[in-house]
Amino acid sequence: MAGVRTAGVGHPAPVVLVAHGSRDPAAASATRALVRAVAAARPGLDVRASYLDHTVPRPEAVLAAVERAGAPRATLVPLLLTSAFHGRVDIPRSLADARAGGLRLPVHLADVLGPVGGAVPAHLVAALRRRVAALNTPYDSVVLAAAGTRDAAARRTVAQVATALGEALDVPCEVAYASASAPTGAEAVEALRARGARRVVAAAYFLAPGRLYATVMGSARSAGALACAEPLTDARELAALVLARADAAR
Repeated sequence: MAGVRTAGVGHPAPVVLVAHGSRDPAAASATRALVRAVAAARPGLDVRASYLDHTVPRPEAVLAAVERAGAPRATLVPLLLTSAFHGRVDIPRSLADARAGGLRLPVHLADVLGPVGGAVPAHLVAALRRRVAALNTPYDSVVLAAAGTRDAAARRTVAQVATALGEALDVPCEVAYASASAPTGAEAVEALRARGARRVVAAAYFLAPGRLYATVMGSARSAGALACAEPLTDARELAALVLARADAAR
C-alpha cells in the first residue's frame, strides 16, 4: 500500500486506522486515500487501514502484523465521526478479541474524529468548509448530511458540528440524516426554505461514499438542494485530525 512503511528502530509507532467498512468498494478506496494522506503528512510513519465489517483486514489481523514486524506499540484511531455503538462497543471488542488471540503489543486507543467532551475539532470544521468551497456554488444556507444514529448523545455531537459549521460559514445550518433519526435531507432543506433560504447546499458529514451518503444526499436534492459536497475522504485537514488524535492517545 502506498505510504506504508515498515516499523523499525527509529521509526514512530504505527497508526492503525479503523473504518466501519462497506460493501461499496469506493468506501475502502476512500480509506486507503486517507492512509496515504496521513502518511504523507508525517513521513516515516507506518499507517495501516483496517475495517470492522464488510471488508478486510480486521483490526486484530493488522495489529498482529504490526507486532510481528517488531513495533514497540501501536495506536488505533477510529475513523468514526460519533462515539456511538461502533466506537463504544465494536472497537473495544475488536481489541479484546486481539488480546484473546495472543496479542501482547501495547495499543493506545484514540478518540473518534468527531466532538469529544463538547469540543468540535477545528480541523474537522476546516475539512467540511473545504468540501463546501469545492462546490463552487453560491449558497445562503447549508444542510449537514450525516448517516444517522439512535444514540441521542451522538446526535448532539452532530448538532454541535452543524452549529460550528454554520458559524464558520456565517449561514444557517441544519442537520439531516440518512437513517435511524429525523430529519431527512428533504426535511432539512424544507426547514431552511421555511426560514427564507433560497440557495441550499449540502455538506457531507461522511468520511467515505456509500449507500447512506447517497440516500441522504438524494433526499436533499429531491427538495431542491443545489449541490452536494463530497465526503471528507483524504482532505488534508482530516489527515491532520487523525494525527492529532493519535498523538493525544499516546
